[in-house]
Amino acid sequence: MSASLSLRRSGLIWLLFSAFVIGVDQITKFIVLGALQPLVPVAVIPGLLNWTLAFNTGAAFSFLADQQGWQRWLFSGLALIVSAVLTNWLRRTPRADWRTALPLALVIGGALGNLIDRVRFGHVTDFIQVYYQQWAFPSFNVADSAISIGAVLLVWFGLFSHGKREGVK
Repeated sequence: MSASLSLRRSGLIWLLFSAFVIGVDQITKFIVLGALQPLVPVAVIPGLLNWTLAFNTGAAFSFLADQQGWQRWLFSGLALIVSAVLTNWLRRTPRADWRTALPLALVIGGALGNLIDRVRFGHVTDFIQVYYQQWAFPSFNVADSAISIGAVLLVWFGLFSHGKREGVK
């Protein structure tokens, strides 16, 4: 076997999970685009969770959303670069090393889910709003959740799973 794993034994099979994340993200966005009015909250758990349709031309927390449109291409390019780097990491990861592969697949799926929105619409569709009294977390979507969970898991497993990786010698 070469320095990199053979394709058959690599973590690239986890890209199927990335595709699942993209599918769930796009389906939920399709549903909310047809069911919700922009910025009109629909209570799911009163006092805690609303469905609120919003459009974000920026990045996380609406970073650079007030710019003239160039940020669309910047964030699209970043999503492609990050996805390519993480896919290469996944290719070098043993298929059984789920503690690495799962977080990478989540981040890739989330990044590409939001990339689809940016390319199609010029913005990302957000609809999940968590709040308490006067405090509200910025609206987000399934792709954002996948990116966040994947990043946290990657750090968590990196810090606390040393020497416990399945399929790694």
